[in-house]
Amino acid sequence: MAFVRAILAAYARQGMAPTGALAVAQITPAQARQVRGRITAAQMELLSGHAMQELDDESLGWSHRRLPWGSYGMLIRASLSAPTLGVALKRWCRHHGLICDNVALRVEAGPGPGEDAAIVLEEREPLGQGREFCMVSLLRNLHGVACWLIDSRLGLQAAEFPYAAPPHADVYPLIFPGPIVFAPPGDPAAPAQARLRLDRRYLELPIRRDEKALRQMLQRALPLTVLPYRRDRLLVRQVRQALLQQPEAAHNAAALAALLHLSARTLHRQLKEEGTSLQALKDEVRREHAVDLLHRSRQPIKQVAAAVGFLNEKSFSRAFKGWTGHTPAAYRDRPG
Repeated sequence: MAFVRAILAAYARQGMAPTGALAVAQITPAQARQVRGRITAAQMELLSGHAMQELDDESLGWSHRRLPWGSYGMLIRASLSAPTLGVALKRWCRHHGLICDNVALRVEAGPGPGEDAAIVLEEREPLGQGREFCMVSLLRNLHGVACWLIDSRLGLQAAEFPYAAPPHADVYPLIFPGPIVFAPPGDPAAPAQARLRLDRRYLELPIRRDEKALRQMLQRALPLTVLPYRRDRLLVRQVRQALLQQPEAAHNAAALAALLHLSARTLHRQLKEEGTSLQALKDEVRREHAVDLLHRSRQPIKQVAAAVGFLNEKSFSRAFKGWTGHTPAAYRDRPG
């Protein structure tokens, strides 16, 4: 309800009554006053969509320069022709600065392949009571735009906010798919920046949307500001990376899912949607690792078996023959 009250404050600043918006979302005035009250994601979509149009302000009050209805659609349209998500996000952030000057957005990405990336929201002017709502709604909207552009769930390594955890902090994991980090209470050194940290490989994914898809999406009021995508086109890569880098911590589906901030059921379902399975990926990673060790070293087969996660040489040899048609020893001794 803290976010509902932020929208009601925008109505108050314009001297307008929120009666219609509350009615559309089926929220009573009494419910809106409940300190620990909750609404569904669908209600939030209805409330914010109606308010954006009625107030003619897509910032819903946090920007001192009103963002007329259609502003974010214009930003998305300007990003559609980008070849990759990284280029699209940089365009979106740059163009956002042309219509809003009390916050600045940018994309940061290190030059190395192993470095992560971040979408950074910097507070240029004090946002006052609208600070939390601005940072949450703007970053969630941009995250939703990114997911929509690549038609994929975009996992986060962390969502970081420069303020202490609010009373409703348990809502944040429902909005941002990843670990949530708040500033320590009363920390004077907390930067005036919020960040979404992500795997930089997302920035290399191609844009999968076009003008027709944009027109269809905009028939509703940006239905991507709350409800997250379920499918992640990078999940196979993330699973492979975890199996290679942390095999001891990814020995079963539950442990691996915990590493990736998913449930085991979601992990299995999303891998199936991407056309594979956890067992198939395990076999693939083990096979590649085993082949590499057999080519590069003269380790005994027993040691190779242990290195790739088998309890004994016999089970390894049986699995390896199933993968390649050769026993490990015969594969190593093949000519060429």
